[in-house]
Formats: sequence, structure tokens, C-alpha cells
Amino acid sequence: MSISDKDKEILRRLAAEYMEYATLPVQNEKIKLWKSLNKLQMTKPMVVIDQLPWNELNAEGELTLRVEAPFFRSIECDLRRQCYKWKHFPADMVLNPYITIQKAVYNSGYGINVQEDTMKTDPTSSVISHSYINQFETEEDLDKIKVMVITHDVEETKKREQMAETVFEGIAPVKSAGISFHSGIWDHISFLMGVENAYIDLLDRPEFIHKIVRKMTDSTIHGIEQANALMVHDDTANTCHCSYTYSDEPKNSELPGNAKNCWTFAMAQLFTCVSAKTTEEFEIPYIAEIAKYFGNIYYGCCERLEDRLNLLDKIPNIKKVSCSPWNNPDNFAGNLNKNHIMSFKPNPAFLGADSFDEQSVKENLQEAISAAKANNVHLEIVLKDISTVKYDPTRLKTWNDIAMRLTT
Repeated sequence: MSISDKDKEILRRLAAEYMEYATLPVQNEKIKLWKSLNKLQMTKPMVVIDQLPWNELNAEGELTLRVEAPFFRSIECDLRRQCYKWKHFPADMVLNPYITIQKAVYNSGYGINVQEDTMKTDPTSSVISHSYINQFETEEDLDKIKVMVITHDVEETKKREQMAETVFEGIAPVKSAGISFHSGIWDHISFLMGVENAYIDLLDRPEFIHKIVRKMTDSTIHGIEQANALMVHDDTANTCHCSYTYSDEPKNSELPGNAKNCWTFAMAQLFTCVSAKTTEEFEIPYIAEIAKYFGNIYYGCCERLEDRLNLLDKIPNIKKVSCSPWNNPDNFAGNLNKNHIMSFKPNPAFLGADSFDEQSVKENLQEAISAAKANNVHLEIVLKDISTVKYDPTRLKTWNDIAMRLTT
């Protein structure tokens, strides 16, 4: 936790720049708009850009890390990225008027590590192709799934807070963030079995699959309950799965660090290629058990959901639902519960083509905007999963400008 004077000076200059942006009046204006959307009184469709190919965006050196202290290097990285987005393609993003550091909270997970073969074509990119090795072949393999254990090193958290407050004194307040839960059990199963193996066992050994999901659900719930007891859920967060979660609803002050004051997110992405009936049997009952612990849930990611949106009504506390590029926006908006927010995912492939087609971007966005309006659905637009912009960051700014024109 030591830090050099050089590192401290770099961080203070960077934090000062960040706070200049974070304290602008427009931040509160954006928060009001997000609150309106989240209480189903949408003023306008809200727009977010996230999950970027950062390796392609540093032509001018704005993102180059200069801090050497490992703990503060991660903070530097976040600050540089937030400033970069704000300056170049802010959309409806909000910058918090404080510096966030992570509490020393640790999650043991399911006690089993992913085994895989990987490959990537761009050596500077974090985008990797995976071939997962099946670790659930026999009944005995079920014993590999362990009960999730959450721990909190209180003294380490205090050290982090004290050091950060010293570094940023007079520049920015410091807040500590707790733990967030990725409640998508089927994503974890995909990593541990491989998608093809999971499909085969859904057909040939459905009871075996139920045993896997049961054990992983029980493990997750145990972790949630432990985090409640330790009061380390991140109830300071105002984002979930790239979406802003600002709300006028007060958090329960008698339950600090409790899941009831938090959002979670979940999905079953490989269920794009199974029937709605399979989703109803192998996903809905389990995620429903987990969701009841949280204040709100964002459901879905890249999967197709338009033909099974009615099933999501069985999930407690669901608030936002992902409309990925695999969905038809008209069908999705027409089938969506009007108490749920349509979280439209524009097609990121338009930013990675050999040439950037602005008309295709406009049509892709307008289709969702028109569908939401025609069906009286509340809408947010979340551009994410951007693997490449062909080393042309101006594509993101152009996309940003098109989206903001269409939604204002």
C-alpha cells in the first residue's frame, strides 16, 4: 500500500481533472433523467456506451498508465477511462463526484476453476476465443461445486481508505465499494462444461443438469447471505450491467451493505438455442430464488428473449430486460411487460466492419426507438460488447452523436 511522491502527484492531477467533469451541473441533470426512466416516467430514451476495445483507443496516449503502485494503478486506469469517455463519447453517462475504491472483500466462488484452450488474433486485444473443457461428466464431479465463502479483511479495507484519503485529500472525497453478484448461473455452467456439452446433457441427462444448477444456486444464495451478514454488498453502486440504476426510492438504512439495497444481473445466454419450455424448467425457478434477495434485477444479455418474455414475470424484482441484436425490436417491445424497461443493445458489429456505415447505425437505433414508442415501452440504449472499431475511435464519437440526435 505504499506509494511514491511521483505516483501521488500523477493521481492528484488526474483526480482533479476527473472532478472538474464530475461536478459539472450536467451530471445532476443526467441523474434526474435516469431517475425518471427508472421510475417508468421516461423523459427520453437514455444512452450508454460501455465495454470498449481499449487497446484500440490510445493513439494519443491519453490512456497510458503511469502509476507504479498496483492498488492505485487500477484506480488510475478507471479514472483515465472515465475521463476519456466523457471527453469523446459521453452519451448519457454520469460521473460520480468522488473516487471509488474497493473494499477488501473476497469471494471463493464455486471452488472450481475454468479449464480451457484459448486463441486470439489481435495480440493487444482482450477479446479471446475459448474452448472450454467439460468438468461435469460424472455424478462424482458434482462434488467439485463448493459452498461459496465471502470474507472481508476489515483492516485491509481501513488501510485502503486511509491511503486513498491521504492521496486525494483536498481533491476528491473517497467512497468504498463492496461486492456485487453476477447471478447468471448458466454463464458459469457454460464456462465449466462448454456450451455443446451443456446442450447434450439437457437432452440426455436433464436430471443431472438440474443437480448442477441446484448446487450452484444453493452456493450462490449462501454467498449472498454471508455478504448480508458481513454487510458488504455494494449498496453505493449506481450501475448494473452497464445500465444506470439511479432512483428516488430511499435505501433501507437499517440494512447497510444488504442485497435488498442493491441490484443484481442474470442471464442464460446459451438458452438462445433452446425452447421457451426449457428456459421455464431449467432457468426461471433457480434465478427466481436468487432474485428475491435483491432490490432489483437486470435480466438478460446477448440471448434472444422475445418469445419468452412472459416467463420473466415469474422472477421477483425484475426491472430491466435486455433486448439484444438477436431480438426483433417490434416483437420484443410488443411482448414486454410495461412495468419493465426495454434495455436495447444496438449491434456493435456496425462499428467493426471494414467501413463504417452511418446509415445502418441510424436505422438500427431508429427501429428500437420506433418500436418502444409504438408499444408505450420505456427505453434505454446500451451499446456494449464492442470487440473492435478497427483502430478508429472516431467511429464511437460518430455513433454517440447519431444516438444523441435520435433520442433528444
